[in-house]
Amino acid sequence: MIGIGIIGAGDFGAAHARAIKQVQGLHLVASCRGNNDALAAFTSEHGGRGYTDWRKPLDDKDVDAVLIASPHHLHAEMAIGAANAGKHIMLEKPMAPTAAACDAINAAVAAAGVKLMVAHLMHFALPCMAARQMLEQGTLGRPLVGSSWIIKLWMEHNRRDWHLRKATGGGMLLTAGIHALDRLVWLMDDDVVSVSAMLDAMSHDQEADDTALLGLRFAGGGLGQVQSVGYRNGAAGYAMDLVCEQATLRIDMGRGTMLGRDTAWTDLPGSFEPNWMHAALVREWSAMRDAIADDKPVPVDGAYGRNIIAIIEAAFASNETRREHEIAGAP
Repeated sequence: MIGIGIIGAGDFGAAHARAIKQVQGLHLVASCRGNNDALAAFTSEHGGRGYTDWRKPLDDKDVDAVLIASPHHLHAEMAIGAANAGKHIMLEKPMAPTAAACDAINAAVAAAGVKLMVAHLMHFALPCMAARQMLEQGTLGRPLVGSSWIIKLWMEHNRRDWHLRKATGGGMLLTAGIHALDRLVWLMDDDVVSVSAMLDAMSHDQEADDTALLGLRFAGGGLGQVQSVGYRNGAAGYAMDLVCEQATLRIDMGRGTMLGRDTAWTDLPGSFEPNWMHAALVREWSAMRDAIADDKPVPVDGAYGRNIIAIIEAAFASNETRREHEIAGAP
């Protein structure tokens, strides 16, 4: 049985706890949160020991792996601490606010010889998996142009002050829009070489962005665009279109995946799940279990997580200079 510790026992930590409970071979041993009352409520519901200091689960001999679901600016310190303590790591997205911080995490993980998976949930969501499977069959040809968006309520009940500030890794793009970017990059299956972007706080009085529009150039000639919008009032949209050489794919997280050919759309069978997010978390933790127990590669590693952050850093730079920016280290 693999013992799990949750560092960041908040709303999404609870979503992870519910998923962990359904994965055979995993057991929630401990959780950590600074607020004593909230921590007590969390452990009462999900079990395990409670700690208010994030270092304590790293000292717990029954904890084999940790989930880090803390504020973004704390990810690097906590992940490096976990690696140094010999704990395997599930690290919530964004991996860290900067590529340099991602590099430090990856170096610590490599030195410690532990497993690190960055929790990019789209890789385990059934509509996205169905699209990836279709692309890998080769009948659609090469992806040429992709448009991916997440448009949602920004000031949700779990929004915190750190979400609104740049120094703490806040903003809609790093918090939620990153899902739309990740989904596009994963399904295009190519390196992004440059980014042009516009970001601002359009609907809220805050320092960090609530709106971002990104244009991407891929190494193989493909083009992409990403919309990251946190509205004040509206209705949510989690979707993507991918134009390939021989067909078009449309992913709608609330409906499933559709194939467009000869001017008609058809649903891909088995591509819709009513509770897709919970199912994706269960798949994510199943993959983490297999990586630890059977020494399998993690599906989303630190190099990939770092690449997504490098793209976002280039987007921030592009917004400042009003110029297209190349990705550092891109081909």
